[in-house]
Amino acid sequence: MELEIHRSIRDVPALEWNAWFGGDYPFLRHDFLLGLEDTGCTNRSSGWAPCHMVLRDGPTAVAAAPGYLKDHSYGEYVFDWAWADAWQRNGMAYYPKLVSAAPFTPASGPRIWCNPEIGGSANLFSDAVKAFCRQQGISSWHILFTDGTSDDPWVDEALVERTTCQFHWLNRGYETFDDFLSLFSSRKRKNLRKERERVAAQGLSLTTRSGPEIRAEDWSFFHHCYQTTYAKRSGHGGYLSREFFTDLCPRLGEAPVMVSAELDGNPVAAALFFRSADTLYGRYWGCLREYDGLHFEACYYRGIEYCIAHKLSRLDPGAQGEHKIQRGFEPTLTRSLHWVAEAGFRNAIGDFCAREKAQVTAYRDEAATLLPFRSGELPEIS
Repeated sequence: MELEIHRSIRDVPALEWNAWFGGDYPFLRHDFLLGLEDTGCTNRSSGWAPCHMVLRDGPTAVAAAPGYLKDHSYGEYVFDWAWADAWQRNGMAYYPKLVSAAPFTPASGPRIWCNPEIGGSANLFSDAVKAFCRQQGISSWHILFTDGTSDDPWVDEALVERTTCQFHWLNRGYETFDDFLSLFSSRKRKNLRKERERVAAQGLSLTTRSGPEIRAEDWSFFHHCYQTTYAKRSGHGGYLSREFFTDLCPRLGEAPVMVSAELDGNPVAAALFFRSADTLYGRYWGCLREYDGLHFEACYYRGIEYCIAHKLSRLDPGAQGEHKIQRGFEPTLTRSLHWVAEAGFRNAIGDFCAREKAQVTAYRDEAATLLPFRSGELPEIS
């Protein structure tokens, strides 16, 4: 068997790659990953050097995974800066590390494909990747935001599980936004309605467009908003280039969904989502100035309305944000897996992640008690 290392997704046939990873999850589609490369977002200079892996037995694919060699930990949303610091304080190099993830995207999804017709393909692939890391002096392999469970066939004892918590909106069979609000306590339902009314009272109008409906001027404006917002919050530009929005996104069919806000006919803010068959992923937001309640309206409430109208089961708005709880977003555990070449550090990280998981799970349970729903009236998800 041979582990192929592809320094560009262009070297893997698109039909083959999309057959492995479903094609529906937007952030691992072949055209999406290729677009990230072609627009300069994932390359050696950005610190996201493509290193896609395919294990083959002759012409037969045994297993595959997206991969990037990283010389930093930006854009991952599973924070391991303390691990890197510990490595360096002990005279070792943490970077480069190998990351299997959707770049810049804390949205759970498929990460490893194993051929179901080949017994032991998971173990064969795991062993091959670890051998590659050792040969190349790569400190670790990180499989971020995998959508599986602890009994995944490719999980072995050397992979450390790390748990984080996000806040997702779940569609419990709602026909309208008011159906969703009807489950709130009276006071919290009134507060949310007032929040939405304040947006309209400021003279703002919002429009939701998807796929080809999104105009070229919308993409150009969104890039401007995106960069402006990043500069305000972090002092540096965003991870994604102008060409990502103006060239790549219009080629992604129905996947992009944009909510645009205008005042007196002039654009002032926008929120960008991507959709799969059952999930809407809230990804980016930008505004030229702050308006009361506009972020919540564009990024959350319009997204919920879109999910209800299109019968999507979930709105995943991204990482962090306890303010989402009172707006009906339920605490949800997410999962990443980590392999560390150095056994001593592997054991220490495993102990840390086990203790962290207990704390994160307790946090999830406590956060669930703060949801705005009336006690005992939350319907089951069908």
